[in-house]
Amino acid sequence: MRAVFVDANATLGAVAQRLHRAEDMPLQVNIQPDITSDQLPALLGDAEIAIIDHTHLPTDIAKACKGLKHVVFLGTGARSYMNPEELAAIGIEVHIIKGYGDTAVAECAFALMWTAAKGFARMDRGMRAGNWLRSDGVQLTGKTVGLIGYGGIASEMARLCRGAGMKVQAWNRSPKTAEGVTFTDLDTVLATSDVLSVHLLLNDETRGFLGADKLAKVKDGAILINTARGAVVDEAAMIAALASGKLAHAGLDVFDVEPLPANHPLTQVENVTLSAHSAFRTPEASDNLFEAALQHCRRIEGK
Repeated sequence: MRAVFVDANATLGAVAQRLHRAEDMPLQVNIQPDITSDQLPALLGDAEIAIIDHTHLPTDIAKACKGLKHVVFLGTGARSYMNPEELAAIGIEVHIIKGYGDTAVAECAFALMWTAAKGFARMDRGMRAGNWLRSDGVQLTGKTVGLIGYGGIASEMARLCRGAGMKVQAWNRSPKTAEGVTFTDLDTVLATSDVLSVHLLLNDETRGFLGADKLAKVKDGAILINTARGAVVDEAAMIAALASGKLAHAGLDVFDVEPLPANHPLTQVENVTLSAHSAFRTPEASDNLFEAALQHCRRIEGK
């Protein structure tokens, strides 16, 4: 068997080459982060495994990859780049990787929360333009953070927030318990949280989940943090809530369209802090991620 990492950037490519063992199946690392979907069949050739970081794999393109039997997607959001059910119907199994960056993403959410509360991004922009733009901040100690969805990342966010003296409540679609976390209904989380942090996977049920109807229930002046997927939040409704003051600030690492287009409406909104989908980008998370990808390959080879 043979695997191809189709769209490595230089950093993750180096991680792949360092972690690949001599006894592992052959691995071709293609340092071409801007590869296009139509180039994949020629690159893969007869390879059985494609390791994909961010390149779209339409089903018709997958059909042209004659040897392809497995896709190892580097993350959890494979549905944003391919249709796993359609691929399964033509004999291609999609494997995802969970948990590799839970701490890294939670730390980003935590940092965005503090940046939003203190107004650092706005003051930084103003001072670079020559303005002494002082800003009143929010003291987060003693405030309530509401976690929408409770998986590994939210668990780490809860740990960080509790350590900072915050109260933690959460809503999850299935019942859960965790030390120091009050689980309650969604309306309560929306109405009583000073900070809302989104931690839902993107699927048909969660697309546009936080729309105008739910945002209307949010506590006035709340801070919204999203490090999950952009499409979980209705961007237009969020921008309207930011304009009205319903939301005091939003800290966003994810967007409907990525990279964020030039002159996107969010770039014109003062009370947002923007991060370029980089929450998971730490050396520790990169090592965890690609080691998990190699473990998938080893398991597949051993079938």
